[in-house]
Amino acid sequence: MPIQIYNTLTRKKEEFIPLEEGKVKMYVCGPTVYNYIHIGNARPAIVFDTVRRYLEYRGYDVRFISNFTDVDDKLIKAANQLGEDVPAIAERFINAYFEDVSALGCNRADVHPRVTETMDIIISFIGALIEKGFAYESGGDVYFRTREFDGYGKLSHQSIDELRVGARIQVGEKKQDALDFALWKAAKEGEIYWDSPWGKGRPGWHIECSAMARQYLGDTIDIHAGGQDLTFPHHENEIAQSEALTGKTFARYWMHNGYINIDNEKMSKSLGNFVLVHDIIKKHDPQVLRFFMLSVHYRNPINYSEELLENTKAAFDRLKTSYQNLKHRIEASTNLTDDNAVWLDKIDALRSQFITEMNDDFNTANGVSVIFELSKLANLYLMEKNTSVHVIESFIHLFEEHFSVLGLKLEDEQLLDEEIESLIEQRNQARKDRNFKLSDDIRDQLKEMNIILEDTPQGTRWKRG
Repeated sequence: MPIQIYNTLTRKKEEFIPLEEGKVKMYVCGPTVYNYIHIGNARPAIVFDTVRRYLEYRGYDVRFISNFTDVDDKLIKAANQLGEDVPAIAERFINAYFEDVSALGCNRADVHPRVTETMDIIISFIGALIEKGFAYESGGDVYFRTREFDGYGKLSHQSIDELRVGARIQVGEKKQDALDFALWKAAKEGEIYWDSPWGKGRPGWHIECSAMARQYLGDTIDIHAGGQDLTFPHHENEIAQSEALTGKTFARYWMHNGYINIDNEKMSKSLGNFVLVHDIIKKHDPQVLRFFMLSVHYRNPINYSEELLENTKAAFDRLKTSYQNLKHRIEASTNLTDDNAVWLDKIDALRSQFITEMNDDFNTANGVSVIFELSKLANLYLMEKNTSVHVIESFIHLFEEHFSVLGLKLEDEQLLDEEIESLIEQRNQARKDRNFKLSDDIRDQLKEMNIILEDTPQGTRWKRG
């Protein structure tokens, strides 16, 4: 069975056929780096990392691009509040992003382009849209003529007339039409800016992804992905900009992950119920959070709570225990029987079932169910009086294969002694600097890794718990 993808553009599942046989061009919208990422940002990072892993598992060569928005209104506001400059804040939270998503088992993209490093390309893109009549300059701003692009609204499945009802011209905007959107914003007093043919300013939000995707993947890409909240206006505007410029299809398959609820309420900064990944992974194994995310189909909403995460941990631990029991049996046994074709066939059937489930729009929820079946079968096999090295190894290999596809680890990583000493040294320095929050954070981090600290007059001692 070929891979089927639910395409937001057509609202149906379609057979995945990349433009170039054996190769996939994939673009995923990355974060605006003005703060630590919240659990809503973590979901697309985990989901589309898994999509990439599965495509590679099936033999595709995937070129994966994910951007950083490192200048926009939110960053400028944060810089003003903190008394720092925009590049410093962006750099700090880009590093924090990498730390958080790495803990969640996400691989880095092939390229993580930044707006500030793509400025010439963005300015050139905007200039070309003006030349084609799809954009216009107005008082130092540049806007896209939405009505000039036939098919605007095709991704969000809204007509121009429906969109016009909710469109408004904000104070200070100099649009010709309420539906037009900004490609370039003239700099206000004291703001960070770049020189352009239209004066000092910076890009609008939507143009960056169009320019970056084209720069690194070409005029047409296979998969464009992101959170459901990006469908309109961000992705709708990307299509308009890109296809207006090139006259070609921008992306052939559009994938969007569902929303996250916190304790059965939609996560919202206005409600104050958003949860930072940075805080969650101090208290919980980040692998458990990843497993939790993948236990629900990516297009469905997911409800987060501490209780659900604890239940997920118990289930995740059962799978790891099953794997460890297999490893122990091989290491502890010296008198194992010959191969057993019946059991090997059952294992192969589960491999095929996993592929079938994942082929169906990357259904990780059903894929996880197959892994639980594998665990159940392995536990049953280990109750046999006589067991086969080959069968046990086959169980082990399939556990490792499926966990690798999902970006999960079967064995806990232990800190090396020198890594522990380095963290303790950082904590001691933090205490000298009276940075007690950092000091407490490092202690909590070590505690989570089962390292117990004891502060004495002679210095800090430690032991494994």
